[in-house]
Amino acid sequence: VQLVRSGGGLVQAGGSLRLSCAASGSIFGINDMGWYRQAPGKQRELVATISSAGSTNCADSVKGRFTISRDNAKNTVYLQMNSLKPEDTALYYCVARERVTTRAYWGQGTQVTVSS
Repeated sequence: VQLVRSGGGLVQAGGSLRLSCAASGSIFGINDMGWYRQAPGKQRELVATISSAGSTNCADSVKGRFTISRDNAKNTVYLQMNSLKPEDTALYYCVARERVTTRAYWGQGTQVTVSS
């Protein structure tokens, strides 16, 4: 499974960004897709995930500001990030997880920087 992400960048506090991540390869067994992030000096943490059926799971810190969605026909997951805060600054990683084995595939991180 290969994950190709796009989006990210630099934005002022209160602004918006959109991340996308397209999966290809042996994706038949993939269920959950989503995003994690890692800020400097901190552990990687969940941002949001979405199952192939559309069930979502979001971190409390982003609820009401971030929206995860998915286009199963395109094998692509999106993260719309609104009302961004400086504490959202991190490397954002796309992840796809197999349904049966729960094996996780990780994309390259994309930098999101929110200036105050």
